[in-house]
Amino acid sequence: MSDALLLGCAHCHAMNRVRPERLSAGPRCGKCQQPMFTGEPLTLTAANFESLVARSSLPVVVDFWASWCGPCKAMAPIFAEAARELEPRLRFAKLDTEAEQALASRFGIRSIPTLILFKHGQEAARQPGLLQGPQLRQWLAPHLG
Repeated sequence: MSDALLLGCAHCHAMNRVRPERLSAGPRCGKCQQPMFTGEPLTLTAANFESLVARSSLPVVVDFWASWCGPCKAMAPIFAEAARELEPRLRFAKLDTEAEQALASRFGIRSIPTLILFKHGQEAARQPGLLQGPQLRQWLAPHLG
């Protein structure tokens, strides 16, 4: 299973090996038996960042946002729609910069919303500001594999 992807479970955060050809078949966690993909952006915290982003073999798009931010609120349904459309080719997650200030600082978030695409736990692309649906898909297109 050397070509298997390493993915954190959306529910229990256990690490799972999933063969790429099985991604579209609705894989389930080996520990908790819950679906690996929910069709919704995951909520990131300091406690689950390692398993869901840093150790993930699948690219992860993270929306850094705050509840008081108008553009963040406007982008939320656009980001959720992209998650429904593009999972399991990419994984989508949201990080509340107010609740997780240390993580926001670690990635140098200076404006919100900011999107960061992580590949194998490393930042591969960054996009500050509100994106509409077509702009978001265009930004993600080179990373869809």
